[in-house]
Amino acid sequence: MIRDLYAVRKAEGRPVISMEFFPPKTEQGEQRFFEQTVPALTALKPDYCSVTYGAGGGTRDKTISIVERIQREHALTSLAHLTCVGSTREQIREVLAQAKAAGIHNILALRGDPPPGSEFSKPEGGFEYASELVSFIHEVGGFGVAVAGFPEGHIACGEGREVDWQHLKTKIDAGADLVITQLFFDNQDYFAFRDYLTKLGVTVPLIPGIISILSASQIRKFVAMCGANLPAGLQVELDKRADDDAAAAEFGIEYATRQCEELLAAGVPGLHFYTLNKAHSTTRILQNLGLA
Repeated sequence: MIRDLYAVRKAEGRPVISMEFFPPKTEQGEQRFFEQTVPALTALKPDYCSVTYGAGGGTRDKTISIVERIQREHALTSLAHLTCVGSTREQIREVLAQAKAAGIHNILALRGDPPPGSEFSKPEGGFEYASELVSFIHEVGGFGVAVAGFPEGHIACGEGREVDWQHLKTKIDAGADLVITQLFFDNQDYFAFRDYLTKLGVTVPLIPGIISILSASQIRKFVAMCGANLPAGLQVELDKRADDDAAAAEFGIEYATRQCEELLAAGVPGLHFYTLNKAHSTTRILQNLGLA
């Protein structure tokens, strides 16, 4: 189970390195993903990877098949995302059986996003909250369970980030083994998040999620969707490179490297990289950190 990696790496004095992928949308994209991206990133010897689940559960079968193939061809432990959206308990039970049959033993349990243009509603016979999904996965048995955390608070939680952190505590109490955070750019948000949860008695690993900027337009689109904040100083630097994607990407590597250095110095148990199915930036960052 992935949860065991954190204890092993802590004893070794090393951070756990993990990476997120998403299912490619085309056959050509999938071919490029398996022939180029995955080999390049697995050559860095990460501890595990995760594979996302589309809005509304739209890539369920693809997610399972990609995780199974990564584990089979690259011997890399993988974490399959699973959401509550649009699924009954029995449908989720079927997905878990399919995952187990494919040799998948780690799940990232999420409420999930509905299809574009619609709002989340609890499906009849399904779950409303990720904490319910966590409990159900443990009821089925045989899986390690991770959940998502939001250092700046979830975009849908209008009551403030500390209320959202209380909701996260509920997921942890339901049996989550570790927490992977949404991307963020100000480490102080992560430190406040960690300190608050620690005071609540949380002891599971809280893994910071890191993204390397590829372009000014790309990252502004991302933060608009997920509710993350771009610090004022970062926005100034992005404005300078708004018309030069190569320069923005180079700056993104430098920024993420500094961010990771500070997090590692503060004792984080690992780093989780949102790769966007690209190898270059994550490779450079890990090389800069001496962790490639």
